[in-house]
Amino acid sequence: QSGIELFVNRLDSVESVLPYEYTAFDFCQAEGKKRPSENLGQVLFGERIEPSPYRFTFNKKETCKAVCTKTYDTKKLEDKQKLDFLKKSMLLNYQHHWIVDNMPVTWCYDVEDGQRFCNPGFPIGCYITEDGRPKDACVINSEFHEKDTFYIFNHVDIKIYYHVVENEALGARLVAAKLEPKSYKHTHPDNPDCSGVPMDISNKANGEVKIAYTYSVSFQEEKNIRWASRWDYILESMPHTHIQWFSIMNSLVIVLFLSGMVAMIMLRTLHKDIARYNQMDSTEDAQEEFGWKLVHGDIFRPPRKGMLLSVFLGSGTQILIMTFVTLFFACLGFLSPANRGALMTCAVVLWVLLGTPAGYVAARFYKSFGGEKWKTNVLLTSFLCPGIVFADFFIMNLILWGEGSSAAIPFGTLVAILALWFCISVPLTFIGAYFGFKKNAIEHPVRTNQIPRQIPEQSFYTKPLPGIIMGGILPFGCIFIQLFFILNSIWSHQMYYMFGFLFLVFIILVITCSEATILLCYFHLCAEDYHWQWRSFLTSGFTAVYFLIYAIHYFFSKLQITGTASTILYFGYTMIMVLIFFLFTGTIGFFACFWFVTKIYSVVKVD
Repeated sequence: QSGIELFVNRLDSVESVLPYEYTAFDFCQAEGKKRPSENLGQVLFGERIEPSPYRFTFNKKETCKAVCTKTYDTKKLEDKQKLDFLKKSMLLNYQHHWIVDNMPVTWCYDVEDGQRFCNPGFPIGCYITEDGRPKDACVINSEFHEKDTFYIFNHVDIKIYYHVVENEALGARLVAAKLEPKSYKHTHPDNPDCSGVPMDISNKANGEVKIAYTYSVSFQEEKNIRWASRWDYILESMPHTHIQWFSIMNSLVIVLFLSGMVAMIMLRTLHKDIARYNQMDSTEDAQEEFGWKLVHGDIFRPPRKGMLLSVFLGSGTQILIMTFVTLFFACLGFLSPANRGALMTCAVVLWVLLGTPAGYVAARFYKSFGGEKWKTNVLLTSFLCPGIVFADFFIMNLILWGEGSSAAIPFGTLVAILALWFCISVPLTFIGAYFGFKKNAIEHPVRTNQIPRQIPEQSFYTKPLPGIIMGGILPFGCIFIQLFFILNSIWSHQMYYMFGFLFLVFIILVITCSEATILLCYFHLCAEDYHWQWRSFLTSGFTAVYFLIYAIHYFFSKLQITGTASTILYFGYTMIMVLIFFLFTGTIGFFACFWFVTKIYSVVKVD
């Protein structure tokens, strides 16, 4: 096929959370062409891919070809609004995202230290301030010097790289696409020559403003890039690998330290204790019991608010399995950036299908806590946490609708998400809960006394709050560098591709949460405090509070987001991530402690 079609995606900015569709701007439009269908993940992320009027013929060079000319009369209200919207977008540094053969068209430019940075987008234009300071992309051209003036990039030089396939009938494959945005004030828009002064639009411009859009395209054979690794050129400009390895080595040191501590407790302290306890035969010896053995009659006493804890555990299990499977598939390359929206689609579908383990875990623990209101339990598991997330998401969507952003989810998609939730996830949760309640309650290795034991006065570090605050520090220390790259990919529109690192960090996080919680749990049991259930959940769940603090720090120190709507959207979406992370880490901590407590009390002889 010799015709090459260029598609355009939504336009976004690092200074605003609101993306807009290509059609929201008054650019050249492709008439009568159907837009490609989008998957659920693309719709949820606000991607809106449209056909463009830019069409090329393979290996046919074009120089300064006219696309269309837009004329604005500032005396007409409609024209003035269109021009003002264009100016505002240039002021906020909105970026085009173009696609050729499913590859982002990149704009590569030189940065300090002689490095070259490739951006999978390029700006609409730029602005020179009233005091003559060039903003954003205006620094690349010394001809941009008029004060209080906008310069629009109305011309692009596109270079498409290909390699010839000798053994196949295909002929050639495209392996890279790069462009350079330029600005020309075409004196003859119908017969442009792409020379002369830049296309400037004064901020106080009156009368008629004409913008002619043009492009040049050239083709170059590239023998060194294989088609399978054609995305690599986008990743070359993101040399974060050494930071990642440093972060992972740092995390592994924390894990080894914690593993050593836990192993020492398990092997030395417990081994000694268990051996001594099991040798005791006489009543006099038995009276010398101390520490964690003393609370054996209360250790499995049902916690307060057992219903809520079991619901959290059910939802946390659902998120835990979903995250593991999604990251595993991403590691295998199924969810690479080339499959747009695949990551989000996979996560949503998995979450919906994992209603059964959520219902089963919630019902099983609720029954072991002595609960009998099984209907309330299964309804809360189905609706509490997903309901909070959906309510937050819906409010954010209303703001996006009000702002006319492309990230607003269409009404039909919202209905589809609700249908997935109510018609698939909820029935599966009920099925899981049915099997959970049908099974016998979890058998505990020791009996629970009828009268609760009095807990002695606790020292500072074994009190609930200090323990919980300390417990979240180490898991957060393992993930915060990875968190920086994830937040960059979400809010600074950088490409995230390091799923191997992410999977490794996920495993490290699970181990760190487990070990930190087990350590603190052991200290509390030695201090004769047997309220471990909620404490174990909150100890590792407190990592989410550090996540929230980091997200606030990231907003004020790294982002240049302006506007009330963008700020509300940032914190609204951050709260969803924090809740999901809280349930995820809290569940890991609880399961680790549950295993630990069951293990140590099952090897002790109890009269």
